[in-house]
Amino acid sequence: MAASPHVPFFDPQSPVFRAHEGGKLGVHATKPLRGREDLALLYTPGVAEVSLAIAADPALSARYTARGNTVAVISDGTAVLGLGDIGPLAAMPVMEGKAVLFKHFAGIDAVPVVMETGTVEELVEAIARIAPSYGGINLEDISAPRCFDIEEQLSERLDIPVFHDDQHGTAIVVLAGLLNAAKVLGRQVPDLLVVVSGAGAAGVAVTRLLQRAGVRDVVVCDSRGILAAQRQDLTGHKSRLAASTNPRALNGGLGVALQGADVFVGVSGGQVPEEEIASMAPRSMVFALANPTPEVHPDVARRHAAVVATGRSDFPNQINNVLAFPGIFRGALDAGATQITEAMKLAAAHAIADLVEEPTVDCIVPSVFQEGVAEAVAAAVRALAPSATRKRQFER
Repeated sequence: MAASPHVPFFDPQSPVFRAHEGGKLGVHATKPLRGREDLALLYTPGVAEVSLAIAADPALSARYTARGNTVAVISDGTAVLGLGDIGPLAAMPVMEGKAVLFKHFAGIDAVPVVMETGTVEELVEAIARIAPSYGGINLEDISAPRCFDIEEQLSERLDIPVFHDDQHGTAIVVLAGLLNAAKVLGRQVPDLLVVVSGAGAAGVAVTRLLQRAGVRDVVVCDSRGILAAQRQDLTGHKSRLAASTNPRALNGGLGVALQGADVFVGVSGGQVPEEEIASMAPRSMVFALANPTPEVHPDVARRHAAVVATGRSDFPNQINNVLAFPGIFRGALDAGATQITEAMKLAAAHAIADLVEEPTVDCIVPSVFQEGVAEAVAAAVRALAPSATRKRQFER
C-alpha cells in the first residue's frame, strides 16, 4: 500500500487547489441531440447498424467510434513525478493534467485510468482487458523495473501503440536537445563522451536512444556508481545496460565517470557536487533534469558548462516531454499504427530539433508553446508508421 505523505500546507483557497477543484476534465458530445430523430440515429435503433458493421469488420471501430482518437493514460501511482509511490488516487491529478495536454496540443481525447498496483502480470492483464476502448495506451508513473516488462508485454500483446512516456518522451526530447547543443558547439554526436546518472525508466531509455542515434561512449551510473561488468550486484536491466555501455571499462562513482566527459544527463534526482561538474571536458553540456531540484543548480553548472538544460520552466532549455508525446500519438493514431517503433522515436527527436532554426546555447529546443511542434512530430511519425494490421483482440 502506498504511503500517506504528510501534507505541509493545504489551503483550499489557494490558486493551485482552486484550479484543480472538481477535476480538470469533462465529457462532451460531438453530435447534437435535438429530438427524437437524433436520438434514433445516435442510439437505438440506428446504433445497431453501426454495431453490426463493426462486428463484421472490427477495423471500422476506429472510424465510427471515439476510439480512433482516444488514448488511455494509465498509472498505478508507484512513481509519480518526484513524489514516489503515493498510490492511484493521488496519481489522478497528474493523469488528468496529462490528458489536458493531449487535448490542448494534439486534439486527442485522453482518459485517465488509475489502477491498484499489482504484479506485472496482473497489470498487463488488466490493461489488456480494457484496451479495446482505446486507440493507444500511454503508460505513466509506473515504477522501474516493472515498467519495462509491462510496456514490453503490452506491446507484444496489443495491436495499438503502447508508449511509456517517462521513458521514451524524456529520451526523445533529450536527444533533440543534444543534437542542437552539439551543433551549437561544433561537435559530432558519435564522438561525445556521455554520462547518464540514473538507471531507472528515463535513464535506460535515454541511454538506448542515444546509442541508436550514434553515440558510442555512454557510461551509466546508479546510486552505487558506474554500471560495470565487474559489479556483482547488477541484475535484470542494469546487467544488460552494463553489457552495452562503459566501453572504457571505468569503475567507481559518478565523479570518476564525469572526469573529461562531454555530456552529463541527470535523471536520478541525486545531487552532484560542483567539483565533479568542473572536472568535465571544456565546453561541456549539462542536462540536469530532476524537477523541481536539478542534480546541479543551473547557475552552478553554467560556471563550467557551455550548454545547460533542466526540466524546469524558469530556466532556458527546458527538456519537457510535452514536446514529444502529443505529436507522437497524433501521428500514430492518424496512421493507424500498431506500435511506436525506435525509428519513429528517432524521427520525432530530429523533428523537434529541426524546429529550432538557429540554435544557441540558451535555445536548443523549442518552447512547448511554439506553434507547429505537435504537427511536425506527428508528420515525422506518420512517415515511418508501419501499416496498420488489426489482429488478436480485434479478430473474431
